[in-house]
Amino acid sequence: MPPRPSSHTPNTSRQVIRISPLAYIGCAFLLFAVTFPVFGWPLAFGWLLIAPIVACIWVARLRTTVTEEGLELRYLAGTRKLAWSEIAGFRFPDRGWARAALVDGGEVRLPVVTFDRLPQISEASRGRVPDPYAAQAAAEEEGPRESEQ
Repeated sequence: MPPRPSSHTPNTSRQVIRISPLAYIGCAFLLFAVTFPVFGWPLAFGWLLIAPIVACIWVARLRTTVTEEGLELRYLAGTRKLAWSEIAGFRFPDRGWARAALVDGGEVRLPVVTFDRLPQISEASRGRVPDPYAAQAAAEEEGPRESEQ
């Protein structure tokens, strides 16, 4: 029998989907690339040093947190919370991140969320979002049993 949850028990159903920390290597390469024009003509190209700083902040801030209550979306310049009751479904475009279709007809971009993150979202949402991989595996297990009969 598992212990009762308390205020000190971590919330295990919370999933944070963020950009890989390896993206900081790209920020370092960007810094390296902009140093040549900056050292060549500092007055004209000094502003280029802002780009690697913004890229590092972007990597650090961008995330989607999935909880039992809903989604917490963190962008470069803002944060938005969506309850599960506000979400009608998800859309996965060919390129880019997923979109949440809202009940009121709007649409919200979900930072860093792609189709392969659906198992994480399904687990954290406690089944509110179905896991297509689990459904496919269950269908494959049932398929041979039906054909044997």
